[in-house]
Amino acid sequence: MNELSELDLFLALLPRHLAAHVSRLAENDEVIELALDVGRRPEVRFQLGEAVELEPEISAKEIEHICQQVGLFNGDNRAGLNRTLHRISAIRNRQRRIIGLTCRLGRSVFGAADILADVLASERSILVMGRPGVGKTTLLRDAARLLSQTRRVIVVDSANEIGGEGDIPHPAIGRARRMQVSDPRQQHRVMIEAVQNHMPEVIVIDEIGRLDEVEAARTISQRGVQLIATAHGHSLENLLMNPTLSDLAGGVTNVTLSDEQARRQGTQKTVLERQSPPSFDVLVEIIDHERLAVYSDLAQAVDSLLRGKSILPEIRRRRTPALLSQPVNLAQTAVITPNPTEWRQRQKSRSPKSGKVIVAATESPVAPERQILNANGTSPSAVIKPRHETPGSGPLHYHTHPYSR
Repeated sequence: MNELSELDLFLALLPRHLAAHVSRLAENDEVIELALDVGRRPEVRFQLGEAVELEPEISAKEIEHICQQVGLFNGDNRAGLNRTLHRISAIRNRQRRIIGLTCRLGRSVFGAADILADVLASERSILVMGRPGVGKTTLLRDAARLLSQTRRVIVVDSANEIGGEGDIPHPAIGRARRMQVSDPRQQHRVMIEAVQNHMPEVIVIDEIGRLDEVEAARTISQRGVQLIATAHGHSLENLLMNPTLSDLAGGVTNVTLSDEQARRQGTQKTVLERQSPPSFDVLVEIIDHERLAVYSDLAQAVDSLLRGKSILPEIRRRRTPALLSQPVNLAQTAVITPNPTEWRQRQKSRSPKSGKVIVAATESPVAPERQILNANGTSPSAVIKPRHETPGSGPLHYHTHPYSR
């Protein structure tokens, strides 16, 4: 099933006037998401952060019509379309009636994992982190495809985001086998079942987020199976501050040193140390769609971070973007060693409470205007300011009158 036919299946869910707008926008731009809320204008979101609002407002009947075509939503309020990678997520009111939908357009990006081909081939377990929408699941899906060419791969698919909806997995995962999870709260049991029953060499898991799943990941790593997974969070510091997920990196514990040890090491008597070996050997932070930060020795990186030492990950950058139709050659990727001073400044810019990176204005593109398109497709007479705040500018408020820079 090609990309065009998958888009057509998604458009068939929408009201005719809305489908026409989304189809036109998807031809020239990378549409990733459509937000629909009762009584509000539909919002089309793009890869680089811009958003376009369409007229007219969505009615409750239109939401109900879409839900009837999608079918049942599972326990985590998600649904999909058979043999596609699209995801429909529901927002409910206090009476459990659906009043909003977030429609994520899934795409099979062949070559997304080529930038990590050497790490994948090393048979070491890899943990992938990054902010929502940056491409973690896309990377995971293509990694399953690459590894399934030579090894036995099992995909544990809790929300059918990796292998798509339906009993037949999407061709994007190659020859990998897929185990679906009927209840997201039971994902840890399916992880252990995959190892016990199906003799995998590689297990691919999306969204490790519960303590049971963390313990299952440790069990799998101790059995000699390569584990490739994503986790909530966007950085190593963020992972260590998460009490549920920190065990993936070995966990953190307080250790009291003797007076002699503290004097010899030049530290306080109470220090932080890694509690146990990490469940993963390598950590990959997805910075954006073109850059990755690779910590090739996660245990050493955690130890250095807890001792207050600088850590310099390997920065990898795609020279050309991955394609929807054909793989990217590994020769088209570059490995860049960051400038130590620049990287230390970036590490210091992380907020100690939230773990977020404070990015300078020059490091990210300026968010474009949010347009409102009329139902007849005419040029907008008004625009809405971007929702992103620029450093030092204070909060931005939405305006419905013409906006001049």
